[in-house]
Amino acid sequence: MTVADIRTQNLRRDFFMGDQVVHALDGVDIVVNEGDFLAVMGPSGSGKSTLLYLLGGLDRPTAGEIWVSGRDIAQLDENALATYRGQEVGFIFQAFHLVPTMTALQNVEFPMIFNRISPAERRTRAIALLERVGLEERMAHRPTELSGGQQQRVAIARALANDPRIILADEPTGNLDTHTGQEVLDLLTRLNREEGRTIVIVSHDVSVTRFATHDIHLLDGKVQSSNGGQ
Repeated sequence: MTVADIRTQNLRRDFFMGDQVVHALDGVDIVVNEGDFLAVMGPSGSGKSTLLYLLGGLDRPTAGEIWVSGRDIAQLDENALATYRGQEVGFIFQAFHLVPTMTALQNVEFPMIFNRISPAERRTRAIALLERVGLEERMAHRPTELSGGQQQRVAIARALANDPRIILADEPTGNLDTHTGQEVLDLLTRLNREEGRTIVIVSHDVSVTRFATHDIHLLDGKVQSSNGGQ
C-alpha cells in the first residue's frame, strides 16, 4: 500500500508588508508518497521556498494542515518541532550554510551532537558519509578550502547525519556550474532510488524535473499544474 510521507491541506502562509498582506501560499494541497522525488518548480516569489520551510518545520503556516508520517506538524509545540527537524528531515540549502571555522568532518558531525550520539559514533558516521559523497580526501578541509560542489556535497552528508527519511533541498544547484549541479542531482537521485529516501527539491531549473518522480508548478502561491515523472 502506498504510504503518504507528506500531505498538506489548504496550506496558507501570509506575510504582512506594511498595511499589505502577501499571500505567499494560498491554499496549497500536495501529497508526497514514501520514496517520491518531488520537484517544486516556479519563478521567484511563487512560494516554493515558503512551502519547503513549512514542510521542514522552519516556519509555521497561517492556516491549513501539514501531515508528515501521520502527524500534523503545524500543531506541534516548539520542543516537538525541534525533535522533528533534528530526526526526521535533512536540509540542503543553496548557500550551503556550513560553519566556516569547522572542517568538513566537524560540519557533518555537528547535527549529531543534538541527538546525543557519542563522539566515537559521530566520527565513524561522519567519515562514512563523507566517503559516500566522494570527499574522503577533503575531510580536514574547511569550507573556504573547498569548491562550491565540494561544499554542497558536505552539506548533503550533513543532511544525512541523523539518517532522516525525508530530504528537503532548496535550490541545491543554484550556486553551482552545470556540470557540478548535475553531479549533485545524480547524488540526490541515488539517495532516492537506492536508499528509498523521500526527496523534495525546490528549483528554477527545469532540468531538475528529469530526475523527479513527479513535479508541481507554483505561481502566486497556488499550484498551477502537477505532472507525473519518469
